[in-house]
Amino acid sequence: MGLFEEKSVSPMLIAQMQEPFNDDGWIYELKLDGCRCMGYFGQNGTCLRNKRNMELLPRFPELKGLHRSVPERTVLDGELVVLRDGVPDFFELQRRTLLTGRFKIEMAAARHPASFVAYDCLCKDGRSIMDRPLLERKEALQASVREDSLIAISRYIPTDGIGLFRAADERELEGVVAKKAASLYYPGRRTKDWIKFKRMADEEFVVCGYIRKNSRTFSIILGKYHDGSYLYKGHVTLGVTKEAVGQLRESGIMPFAAIPAGAGNASAVWVRPDRVCTVEYMPNTKDSLRQAVFKGFRTDMVPEDVD
Repeated sequence: MGLFEEKSVSPMLIAQMQEPFNDDGWIYELKLDGCRCMGYFGQNGTCLRNKRNMELLPRFPELKGLHRSVPERTVLDGELVVLRDGVPDFFELQRRTLLTGRFKIEMAAARHPASFVAYDCLCKDGRSIMDRPLLERKEALQASVREDSLIAISRYIPTDGIGLFRAADERELEGVVAKKAASLYYPGRRTKDWIKFKRMADEEFVVCGYIRKNSRTFSIILGKYHDGSYLYKGHVTLGVTKEAVGQLRESGIMPFAAIPAGAGNASAVWVRPDRVCTVEYMPNTKDSLRQAVFKGFRTDMVPEDVD
């Protein structure tokens, strides 16, 4: 069986975040805040699958006719997005992936329709072109898609990664993906041929407690001081060490008005809210700390400084 028939391609992965750069041998495109999606388009219809190779059409029925805009036996790599005011809304997309029941799914599809944005062509006329340079695959992509409101092609620019990242930052978009113009496609592999530039923010929080997940993994519970009380702001796991948790002083008294909703909070160890820490996270995420990383304690700040 060929690439199209198997319908099991694992997407090529993006390497760790780096500072923006310019290079004549690279191209740059916007990093869309959505769900990575592999699209298989043939005579019998459309098949959309996520990173775990799970079918997406049951949650996004409005996309079932995409094959009419793409030649038969084509495989495209792209992103599923829900746009609000022209900007990807990850939380609406995430909400839709969790919906059950035909009525709710159809209502959401009508109210907040998703779109498939393609940025790579992996298979053309049933033949794999993953061994061809990226720019050649981009040409195949351009020739393969007839764009409309539900399917589009990701645009790119050469050389000026810094300028595109600056534009993305000004518009509060997620970031930029840099790709070597001559890069081949390696399914399921993370290589330095594709790199991300992401918008991240640093913010200070009061440490209110921690959750022990196992002997080596902890989450720190975060809060903000406001009008003499503490407001729950979420928790952070990545970057938290056993040594960092060892610096906290247990109090046995929960600093919030009530146990906040959230995984593990009911079994949390509460500490004296006298330490401030810095957390790096992705901004503009509707009061949640997405992709949060613990950066360390602030010895120059007290809880009253964090409101």
